[in-house]
Amino acid sequence: MSKTTHPIITTTAILGLLAVGFVLFNVLTDLRQDKLLAEQIRETASQYTATIYRDDFGVPNIHGPRDADAAFGLGYAHAEDDWLTIQTTLVAARGQLARYQGKDGAVTDYIVRLLRIRDLVSERYQSDLTEQSRDLVEAYAVGLNVFAQQNPSEVWDDVLPVTGQDIVAGFVMRTPFMYGLDADIAELFEETRQRSVSMGNSETAFQLTENLRLPFGSNAITIAPEKSDDGATRLLINSHQPYEGPVAWYEAQIHSDEGWQMAGVTFPGVPLILHGHNQDLAWAHTVNLPDLADIYVLETDGDRYLLDGEWVDFEQETTRITVNIWGPINWTVSRDLWWSQHGPVVRADHGDYAIRYSGMDQIGQVEQWYNMNRASNLDEWMAAMERNAISSINAIYADREGRIAYVYNARMPVRPEGFDWTEYLPGDRSDLIWQEYYPLSEMPIYIDPESGWILSANQTPFDATEIVSNLDAQDYPEAHGIAPRTTNRALRGLDLLRAEATISREDLERIKFDKVYDEDGAVARLIREVLAMDFADDPNLSDAQSLLAEWDLSADINNRHAALGVLTAMRCVGNRHTDDPWLMDARQAFAEAAQELMLHYGRLDPEWGEVNRMIRGSVDMAIGGGPDTLRAVYGANHGLDEDGRIRAVAGDTSIMIVEWSAEGVLSSDIIHQYGSATIDNASPHFDDQAPLFVREEWRSIELAPPTEGYSPADHH
Repeated sequence: MSKTTHPIITTTAILGLLAVGFVLFNVLTDLRQDKLLAEQIRETASQYTATIYRDDFGVPNIHGPRDADAAFGLGYAHAEDDWLTIQTTLVAARGQLARYQGKDGAVTDYIVRLLRIRDLVSERYQSDLTEQSRDLVEAYAVGLNVFAQQNPSEVWDDVLPVTGQDIVAGFVMRTPFMYGLDADIAELFEETRQRSVSMGNSETAFQLTENLRLPFGSNAITIAPEKSDDGATRLLINSHQPYEGPVAWYEAQIHSDEGWQMAGVTFPGVPLILHGHNQDLAWAHTVNLPDLADIYVLETDGDRYLLDGEWVDFEQETTRITVNIWGPINWTVSRDLWWSQHGPVVRADHGDYAIRYSGMDQIGQVEQWYNMNRASNLDEWMAAMERNAISSINAIYADREGRIAYVYNARMPVRPEGFDWTEYLPGDRSDLIWQEYYPLSEMPIYIDPESGWILSANQTPFDATEIVSNLDAQDYPEAHGIAPRTTNRALRGLDLLRAEATISREDLERIKFDKVYDEDGAVARLIREVLAMDFADDPNLSDAQSLLAEWDLSADINNRHAALGVLTAMRCVGNRHTDDPWLMDARQAFAEAAQELMLHYGRLDPEWGEVNRMIRGSVDMAIGGGPDTLRAVYGANHGLDEDGRIRAVAGDTSIMIVEWSAEGVLSSDIIHQYGSATIDNASPHFDDQAPLFVREEWRSIELAPPTEGYSPADHH
């Protein structure tokens, strides 16, 4: 009788089979979920119709029967050009950046959760936004989903589906960053050096960084018919932003049969035009930096804080942040969050602090911009502005009827008098927890000033036109925190504009591309300080000083003294447009600038264009201008890069001149620093506008719907 042998089934083998089965089950489950999601996206997308036409520079012109259809097309077109940045913005606004970008994204996740951005949007989405606004953001989200479904290899796990609430959360997150709330929060964690959240390139977007913060600046000039030489109305739109990342400009045209027509620029993840023009009116934004955030010092006892003589419990919860360590490996950390009646609370080694900031209860930014897009005259546009949902940033306006305006836009808290609200405040008094905001009408506003022109270049609103037409700072409460700041661009621009009896189109362009530092500005004062120094003990610096004395304060590409002057100023002035105090000892800065130039060029006087460069794809060109000139060009560092050059990374970006002739005929010209293909270096539109931008040339555009193009549903 033969014996049958049976294999021995070990525990290890059983566990192995179970593991394989578990993996297969998960894979099959994921496939089923992906299939259901794909069907859901296709079904939702079938509700929209859009046509996208791209011009010779790849700029999308989008048409839809309804406004929602046009927003759907914009979402798809923008995703084609900049999906990575949009995707980064989406996950950052969800408080999930660290899951995809590792520990460097954890700080933003913490801030988003501390500010309760998602909770606020979820709570107020239905009540605070009209159905039409919700239709807009949801249609844009569907456009993103369609692109992502067609390009799954570019999509991070679990990003889809994008929702309308994701889009609104992006507005809510970015708005306080524009007036520096991130820096206020970061300051509370730092004993000395203050860091801020990067809004630069896509790779470091929304990460805490110690690098030089790129400027949020801008110029805008509006000219009324009585001031122009030919009776035209003109607006220069000249925002200064980083060249890449979540606040880099993207150009588009939008048309719907419901009457929405806009040409201009927008940010990644935004379903409309942020500034530009329609057939009747135009506006530009500039940063104003009002005091919109307050920090309170709390007296605490464990999990309680003192308020009006009573101990009050903090509101508290624990949040779990998923951090990517490497590849598929994640690590989840728990962090406690606290809130007081003031707002979010930061508990640091040196104390406990509460933060109260403008817009912490507001999700209506998208609706305000939408209403601005749809306005057809000054009254309608001002009605949109008076919603006051956008916490900061000026708006400068012009229209077909020859009206011009400047709104110092701020959602300004009504604060009790008698306190210095720029300093830390006592946290034990409920009467200091402000609850209301001033109406926009109580902010500085110019409408049709007698001078016939207005300049906004990040200066005080009380010096924006002819002196006799300026508003008076004494008419506004000190608690508004409207700083008496100025910039070289403002000083120089005001001097040039005030010197003209009338202002032609050619005058406007000449002023816009001016490259000179004003005699009363910080850079000129710094140079005078260096020229007054005694370098008798250092022959090299004495020679450098003699060369610097010949500088005419111009940053033209052929200037042989600009490099020494600008490199010194970059170290001392930075991007702050101030001289109090210098960031570095002026003597040391001058010595370092001279040393850098000798190291890389073997001389102290290379042409500025040899040093200052526009580098993008196949483009490597000399570019004129510099930090805080009207032709604003900023590098990434306080000095030269490793190869001895300054790579332009911020400043002048999309520039636009919009005009209505004396007969009311609209025309507009625009240029972008790079091109429409934001991150695709294989595209011809990655750098095709850069040479025009460097040469200070324009592209003419016509506000008209496309007659041909492609549909997102059929485009792969």
